[in-house]
Amino acid sequence: MQVLHVCSELFPLLKTGGLADVVGALPAAQIADGTDTRVLIPAFPAVRKGIADAKVVAELQTFAGFVRLHFGYFNGVGIYMIESTGLYDRPGSPYHDENQFAYTDNYLRFALLGWIGCEMACGLDSHWRPDIVHAHDWHAGLTCAYLEARGRPAKSVFTVHNLAYQGLFYAQHMDEIQLPWSFFNMHGLEFHGQISYLKAGLFYADHVTAVSPTYAHEITLPEFGNGMEALLAQRLQEGRLSGILNGVDPEIWDPAQDLLLSARYNRDTLDAKAENKRQLQIAMGLKVDDKAPVFAVVSRLTRQKGLDLVLEALPGLLAQGGQLVLLGAGDAELQQGFLAAAAEHPGQVGVQIGYHEAFSHRIMGGADVIMVPSRFEPCGLTQLYALKYGTLPLVRRTGGLADTVNDSSLENLADGIASGFCFEDSNAWSLLRAIRRAFVLWSRPSLWRYVQRQAMGMDFSWQVAAQSYRELYQRLM
Repeated sequence: MQVLHVCSELFPLLKTGGLADVVGALPAAQIADGTDTRVLIPAFPAVRKGIADAKVVAELQTFAGFVRLHFGYFNGVGIYMIESTGLYDRPGSPYHDENQFAYTDNYLRFALLGWIGCEMACGLDSHWRPDIVHAHDWHAGLTCAYLEARGRPAKSVFTVHNLAYQGLFYAQHMDEIQLPWSFFNMHGLEFHGQISYLKAGLFYADHVTAVSPTYAHEITLPEFGNGMEALLAQRLQEGRLSGILNGVDPEIWDPAQDLLLSARYNRDTLDAKAENKRQLQIAMGLKVDDKAPVFAVVSRLTRQKGLDLVLEALPGLLAQGGQLVLLGAGDAELQQGFLAAAAEHPGQVGVQIGYHEAFSHRIMGGADVIMVPSRFEPCGLTQLYALKYGTLPLVRRTGGLADTVNDSSLENLADGIASGFCFEDSNAWSLLRAIRRAFVLWSRPSLWRYVQRQAMGMDFSWQVAAQSYRELYQRLM
């Protein structure tokens, strides 16, 4: 069985979010599981630079101009790159310019990605042809529509990483992207008078997956469905929607092997974690105090992530003797709010605006608690990394957070499954109650250590996800 992933990001070459982590790890896990897996991605500069030995396997004229298809290997995975100089050879983000404005030709850039994904299923590379084309998020959504238009030369899977991003473009582009106008209706890719690249994936894929079982259910409800809930509820009823949980790449996230940490440790040598905490406190200008629990945020700064609630709850957290470390960037108002808190509470709050992969590892290794109070969270990877590092997640019970973190309730402690702290309602009061319960557990060091060991023993490997996807592909075949 041959599988082609169609996507717009690939860790560590190009990353703006969790999608890159998934596509950077899942194909390798699938290859290890016995599935012949490759990846198709635009030849963005960072991708081209990271795969220097690529060879041209096809040249063709398309609706978007002349295109070369390159093929090379990265970390043992075969990567196809679409070279279209005018469309992809741009610095910075794959999606927007230096001023954060979306490129006006994104409709064409990502239509071409989907079109080439379909051409691969039709035999564009004469030496390798996929049985399954697996498209990721709106950027690759048109892949499924093109496959439909070409008579479904391969089975298709579409994975929703975040339903909030829908890839909406003017209907006038239908001719230019060479899709039949019969596809432009509510039983197709039309969404409120526009083309929705996301809906193209949801409607035309043979099977839709979400990145956690709870999120797969949530997106069938108006609160989380972003206008797609009726279509998704229909897919669920037909047995064409399911949730497969993301995993963690042990080559990258393992406190026993992580060279970015000051001290490495495992479940049995947790005392070594204290040195990472001390170094983190020094680096962030906090008072060095092993008795003060360090709460951390590593996140995009958006309302979706519930970080306005963290600002609201912060006085209560500090009043109980806690410290806060934050690494992230995003909403200007939230950035200013956290910078002001750091200025107001020197020695207790440390803030670094921006994102640095290496420093995120140091935070995972040094913090005591990671806060992920999201309003919605398709899967979430931060809490999975935290669990591996014995840094207890404090999360809102939604999406993948609900599937991966077990609250340290008396019952869960007794059953040996407690791994963090959960709260229900998206408000600061509910968050503060969870923070308070974290302090109660912190005051019992032996119990805290017990929960850390439980958390570090949980299995969220990509091998589990790879097996689930293989079973799905086999059902489709």
